[in-house]
Amino acid sequence: MSVATDLTQLLKRTFGYDTFRPLQSEIIEATLASRDVFALLPTGGGKSLCFQLPALARPGLTVVVSPLIALMKDQVDALQASGVAATFLNSSLGAEESRARLRGLHRGEYKLLYVAPERLMLDGWVEHLKAWNVACLAIDEAHCVSEWGHDFRPEYRQLSRLRALLPEVPMMALTATATSRVRADIVTHLKLHEPATFVASFNRPNLTYRVIPKDEPLKQIITFVRQRESESGIIYCASRAATERVAEALAGRGFSARPYHAGLTSEERATNQDAFLRDDTRIICATIAFGMGINKPNVRWIIHHDLPKNIEGYYQETGRAGRDGLPGDCLLLFSAGDIAKQTHFLDEITDEQEQQVARAQLRQIVHYAENAGCRRCELLEYFGEKFPLDNCAACDNCLEPRDTYDGTVVAQKFLSCVYRIAQNSRFAVGSNHIIEVLTGADTDKVRRWGHDRLTTYGIGAELSRPQWSAVGRELVRLGHLAVAEGEFATIELTAKGLDVLKARTPITLTKPMSLPKAKRAARREGDIECDELLFERLRSLRKRLADERKVPAYIVFGDTTLRAMAHHYPASPQAMESIPGMGEKKHAEFAEVFAQEIAHYLATNSRQNFG
Repeated sequence: MSVATDLTQLLKRTFGYDTFRPLQSEIIEATLASRDVFALLPTGGGKSLCFQLPALARPGLTVVVSPLIALMKDQVDALQASGVAATFLNSSLGAEESRARLRGLHRGEYKLLYVAPERLMLDGWVEHLKAWNVACLAIDEAHCVSEWGHDFRPEYRQLSRLRALLPEVPMMALTATATSRVRADIVTHLKLHEPATFVASFNRPNLTYRVIPKDEPLKQIITFVRQRESESGIIYCASRAATERVAEALAGRGFSARPYHAGLTSEERATNQDAFLRDDTRIICATIAFGMGINKPNVRWIIHHDLPKNIEGYYQETGRAGRDGLPGDCLLLFSAGDIAKQTHFLDEITDEQEQQVARAQLRQIVHYAENAGCRRCELLEYFGEKFPLDNCAACDNCLEPRDTYDGTVVAQKFLSCVYRIAQNSRFAVGSNHIIEVLTGADTDKVRRWGHDRLTTYGIGAELSRPQWSAVGRELVRLGHLAVAEGEFATIELTAKGLDVLKARTPITLTKPMSLPKAKRAARREGDIECDELLFERLRSLRKRLADERKVPAYIVFGDTTLRAMAHHYPASPQAMESIPGMGEKKHAEFAEVFAQEIAHYLATNSRQNFG
């Protein structure tokens, strides 16, 4: 029997799935061949299985380095529910419990050990690792190694010492998001030796991306949530105060919502996070302090109340929706005021290099928010991937393309104003000053530099300053203007812009975003059609069983498994065997009780036909 066949049988027996996701089997085979591996799989792409399954297929212990306590417990609970001998060691355990687990490790009772990076560097741990027959070191969330990553953690840098301490042990680095620069950083700092490298597509086809103008955001959020009352979601806010305000507003209208931010005590944060994981609370209003440890597959939507700082963070945060492959909605509320707020924060950064990087990142996320093109194309392009279609059919710009207009006159005014200022002063200025000249503002700088005597002074009174700002940003996107790197972000004409100005070439501009009409797509990528009434009954049963075991609901079964049940109506334990996510241990523990629930339902309800 081939290795691939053996692995597929192990996958079915343990986790209840018939097939691997893209690149999983190749990654597993590479690590089983004792090669170092670098794997980049998007959130929901099945990273964990890439080290969990090999741990079962070979002798010895797989040590998984993980940055967050919540993430460790979560994964170990899920593995134990599937019959896998796994444990963790971290500061949440008492001394006696830690000693008991260490004894178990010395006796070879476990296949997987989850541990924080700083613990591996403690005195005495090298002897432990050498005594435990370590077969693989898996570094999860490996982007934490890189200062260029969006979540750098200095303690991850120490992991490079493991290469010298355990030179024969193959290492695996895994991450869900990393630019080419960060990827190279990971390989260098972890001292990976000629790693087998796997980079999956960043595309999340089951996610729908929307950006709308921020206009009374609390009302917008309440309208959005009201259409999804039974679904779990996360609202990301830029400040602690905003998370509290939004959570209170939702709770005051009967929604189960709680805040999560660094200003809460660790106990409050843990309580709120646990309530969310167990479906006792449907909505978490959070700063970006909330996220990396959230292995909750049935988050159905993400709202960004404020503009994110960069595209990488935005991609990571939206990626927390739809990890189970079912549809997820991602909504960003956007306003020019948010750009001003972010710019103000950037002005306070003292390190010039850091400030320059942050400004470039802000321009990229603003470009994403205002761009009229396919949002999926934009996101993938950021990570160096080309989307093969012109229309993704799952973002606002593809579903409802924005109107365009003949912007030749306003573009000519803006470009000629940039040209006149540069010609007159022999230096470039920022966007704000150009707009002050266009709108005829009477300011000290305009007078001092003589820009009130230019022919373009006051020729743009027909538009407001925010409207001119949007025109300027679109001309940058079109390549007619360029923003200089550095502290002052001055605006300059490009060669293309100069040609357009001189030839009076017609320019088409996009109308600003307007508030959407209230409607929802009927069918989305990743949907599993099912009997929704039965699905709700199965969810209630799952919640009861999970509460009895004091674990999150998805440790029992994910929504994908429940929706498959509500589609196929398996009313006997035997019929349950074909349901995805039904491994041997879960079948033994849960098949009968779920089959009985379906049989009871069918006694008073007829089957629906889903084709």
